[in-house]
Amino acid sequence: MPPFQLKCSPSPSQDFPFLSSQMEIDKAIKECDDRRLKTKYNNAIYVIQRALALYSIEEVAFSFNGGKDSTVLLHLLRAGYFLHKGEQSCTNGGVKDFPIRTIYFDCPSAFPEINSFTYDAANTYGLQLDIIRSDFKSGLEALLKSKPIRAIFLGVRMGDPTAVGQEQFSPSSIGWPPFMRVNPILDWSYRDVWAFLLTCKVHYCSLYDQGYTSIGSIYDTVPNSLLSINNSSSSKEAFRPAYLLSDGRLERAGRVKKLPHSVSGKKPVVANGLTSMDLPKSSLLMASAIAVGDEILFGTAEDQLGHSLCKKLHSIGWSVSQTTVVRNDVDSVAEEVERRQSTNDMVFIYGGVGPLHSDVTLAGVAKAFGVRLAPDEEFEEYLRHLIGDQCTGDRNEMALLPEGITELLHLEKLMVPLIKCKNVIIFTATNVLELDDEWNCLIELMRSGGELVMAQPFVSKCLTTTLADLEVAQPVSTLCLEFPDLYIGCYHISRREPLRIYFEGKDQDRIESAKDALCKKFQPGAFLEINLS
Repeated sequence: MPPFQLKCSPSPSQDFPFLSSQMEIDKAIKECDDRRLKTKYNNAIYVIQRALALYSIEEVAFSFNGGKDSTVLLHLLRAGYFLHKGEQSCTNGGVKDFPIRTIYFDCPSAFPEINSFTYDAANTYGLQLDIIRSDFKSGLEALLKSKPIRAIFLGVRMGDPTAVGQEQFSPSSIGWPPFMRVNPILDWSYRDVWAFLLTCKVHYCSLYDQGYTSIGSIYDTVPNSLLSINNSSSSKEAFRPAYLLSDGRLERAGRVKKLPHSVSGKKPVVANGLTSMDLPKSSLLMASAIAVGDEILFGTAEDQLGHSLCKKLHSIGWSVSQTTVVRNDVDSVAEEVERRQSTNDMVFIYGGVGPLHSDVTLAGVAKAFGVRLAPDEEFEEYLRHLIGDQCTGDRNEMALLPEGITELLHLEKLMVPLIKCKNVIIFTATNVLELDDEWNCLIELMRSGGELVMAQPFVSKCLTTTLADLEVAQPVSTLCLEFPDLYIGCYHISRREPLRIYFEGKDQDRIESAKDALCKKFQPGAFLEINLS
């Protein structure tokens, strides 16, 4: 997928005079040709105006931390307050006409550039700063006791660790002082943030021009390596500015993480809490397959993907515990996913993915994990590139994915990517050939230490006999008790065909022992070994 294009000139924080008045912010958005940005802006302004109608100016506050998201919110609030009061009463509204109380938590581990930018912004825009130097919760409790604040504007966006479960208006969490969290940019993407900052030509913290894409403390934040510039002539590593990051989902790649200890430099693969390095070769990994489709239950379409998927899982040493077909109903999908994901290492689900009214799989998966559907920036940009004007952005339901638990797999190699939500993989395939393509991507992930564990493959043998079922029933039942680690099954291709006895497991010697034990119970020549491949 090509990077999104921002139709703006670079580095407004360095090269352009900023737009000082609230009116200029509103004018810049209305005159730009970015339809998506206009929609996001108008929606955010509506939320701000709604909050200002519900609460007096003394009852609202704005939490500002000097980052890009709160910088966007600062200017949205300036424009929103201007529009709320009306142009006639604010004709002289200038740079410093901003009466909303601003909360700033001055943290010792903050970047000096963040502190500098914050105090410069306060001076430029006349922010009434309430500076808190204690921890967030206790500082907020003290502030709310001393001030009549009932609502706080926050620059929270989908994908932020604190955003899960929030709406544009969300009461504070249990255990926190009571106030209304107002989130005007909750549905904004990384692209939207930079489109706004560049279109409005407003100043932002200088760290963003040095390759920082998400800023925390000095202890957990570094420039995003995806923006690194290879320059052999300089010993100092250089980085492109943050707005050139092409994939907004990698915004937090510059946050330092403690990685699990690796062995010989190889990344461990996780499967239901176990890594491939810890996993015994004989361990049995269980998967479940769920088909979503009324058409299958009505008998108007055949579930060919289920058969193909079972064969593919078996070929990599996984055991399929169950395959089920559920209706095109959110609750039916949610109940089945919740049941299967808690008892299987991996759940595979297919059917019901798309923009139609019957495409309920993603909503069902979200409900199973107790999260909501939210816009996914990478998926939305991909769809916009794939189907152009037919993709209507905010109204495109295919770009809504389970919030906070979704990962898109191998986007660049497939017409539509795989969707992974914790231990649930959602195939978008509609036929066996498409499933083959998606499966091949999973295999590649496994080989590179990715999403699935390549388990020890199954080995098997098959015997055929002309003996009657009643003659072999009891001996085979006894054999199953003697070899509980093996699967031993019996079946007929047809009632006229000889009985087949099938042995399967992970240990070739055990299968040979079970076969020999059965043959010893009968006359020589009673069983013939056949090759099923």
